[in-house]
Amino acid sequence: MTDRTLRGKVAIVGIGETTYYKHGQSPDSEFKLALQAVVKACEDAGISPHDVDGFASYGNDRSDAPRLASALGTKDFRFSNMFWGGGGGGVCGAVGNAAAAVATGMADCVVAFRSLAQGQYARYGRSQAASAVMGDDAFLAPYGLMSPAQRFAMKVTRFMHDHGIRQEALRAISLACYHHAQNNPNAVMKGRPLDAAKYDASRWIIEPFFHLYDCCQENDGAAAVIVVPAERAKDFKGKPVYLLACGQGSDHRSAAPVHNMPNYPSSHFNQLAPRMYEMAKLGPSDMGIVQCYENFTGGVLMSLVEHGLVKPEQANEVLVPENLYVESGKMPLNTSGGNLAECYMHGLELVIEAVRQIRGSAINQVKRSDAAIVIGGPMVTPVSSLILGSEATL
Repeated sequence: MTDRTLRGKVAIVGIGETTYYKHGQSPDSEFKLALQAVVKACEDAGISPHDVDGFASYGNDRSDAPRLASALGTKDFRFSNMFWGGGGGGVCGAVGNAAAAVATGMADCVVAFRSLAQGQYARYGRSQAASAVMGDDAFLAPYGLMSPAQRFAMKVTRFMHDHGIRQEALRAISLACYHHAQNNPNAVMKGRPLDAAKYDASRWIIEPFFHLYDCCQENDGAAAVIVVPAERAKDFKGKPVYLLACGQGSDHRSAAPVHNMPNYPSSHFNQLAPRMYEMAKLGPSDMGIVQCYENFTGGVLMSLVEHGLVKPEQANEVLVPENLYVESGKMPLNTSGGNLAECYMHGLELVIEAVRQIRGSAINQVKRSDAAIVIGGPMVTPVSSLILGSEATL
């Protein structure tokens, strides 16, 4: 046995997000968006931005910590951290890194954040013109395998073939996200409902499984959460939400080059998930709230299986819209709209929604709201996940 754990050591006491925009449409710079999200998180916590003493981010966020500390008037700048890897694989890891800093006394009030303004910079993940390609791309690009959708679709196709999972399972995930977004005033896809016929009629992005509505948005905005020691959690304005576990990493040799990892049809959570449940002292059946990162719906499918939330042989029966909707579902999914329909803030909006659900302040409030799982960007490496809970779960 070991007492090396994050369980119950820290709490999230502040959440903040800007207006979310379609990519390239933010009227504000990326740095200003980051400041807005941090200030809103401080307001939610009832503290001054001067009291933030650490920053953690991921996805190569350009709003670097020293500039943020100066602009916010930080009185004592004690911690800065960036999670390696692209996109949203690090969303939960960034929160976990903030938690680790607080739990070990390196800092007292750390903000985990993400900011994007793609009108100011190039579209995130867009390929750049180059005279030569290197690494994996040298083996893939000459054959036309260039976009994330193409690369990930190969893994998803194999996974679905191996387990006999039908397209309808992916469709249900997309329908649930769009359904929940219709009640969310900050969702980019509010007012743009989706039904099965519209999904089926949408153009293919990658055959045979990724339609248009299987793919995440590209958005501008910023989001932030504030992490403090658990013993101080009740000193803040809002209801605290406690971190029960965080896991980050990947499966054995998941970063092997050129699609050569031993467990190819994987979202890379097989080894991470059991360790996280062990730290939380909870299991998959205890998760009343499920927020799962959708770069593509196929990644959600694989992630749910690898976190023990759905058995692969039961995916066709479990992953149907009525099971995923807040109103009727046994496993309400992405209850603010997720990356598909709320905003692609690289998954940090999923953490914020999990906090709202545990606080009981969500727009689409679930019935079982003591424990939430947040799953970071699947199929990249490293990946990360998070389990949050109310005081009753400690």
